[in-house]
Amino acid sequence: MRALALVCSLNASPTSSSSHLLAEQVMAKFGDLGVEGELVRVADHDIRPGVELDMGGGDQWPELREKVMAADILLIATPIWLGHPSSLCQRVLERLDAELPEKDGQGRLLTYGKVAAVAVVGNEDGAHKVSADVFQALNDVGFSLAPGAVTYWVGEAQQGTDYQDLKATPDSVASTTHTLAVNTVHLARRLADDPYPAG
Repeated sequence: MRALALVCSLNASPTSSSSHLLAEQVMAKFGDLGVEGELVRVADHDIRPGVELDMGGGDQWPELREKVMAADILLIATPIWLGHPSSLCQRVLERLDAELPEKDGQGRLLTYGKVAAVAVVGNEDGAHKVSADVFQALNDVGFSLAPGAVTYWVGEAQQGTDYQDLKATPDSVASTTHTLAVNTVHLARRLADDPYPAG
């Protein structure tokens, strides 16, 4: 079983990123459960705007799409910006919209059987709103979501502390990360054994 994390920080590598750190922690939990994983910083790639599988002109989404299609689990990690997911997260969701016409031989979306989860970080409130937006989009394009499929950290309003600045992971974050991993992997294994019925 494989997991892919798409880290939607606005910062390209090697700049440090709280979203990347939280994604690493989720992927480590997946690893403890026997799931192989890969993290991809979306900002390191030229992902063109649009809702097609390939927007041409050097668009690198097709490379990332191959990784999405090869994974059983997709983790979207995003910071909160102005109360919303990052613009790169929105772009990933828009590109996933191109999956709607893509069907298997039984009329099911190619994303059926794949399970998604979300990780959110920010210095202001808004984690529930951001996760709700991303949840709905992922479900719309065929991903399944387990109970507790989000882990998040938000700092005190109008303060400058980032998640990556903390000396230790808060117990509440560690607990929700554990729940996310266990439930997501469980659902992915169940769907692998018993796929959704034909469309």
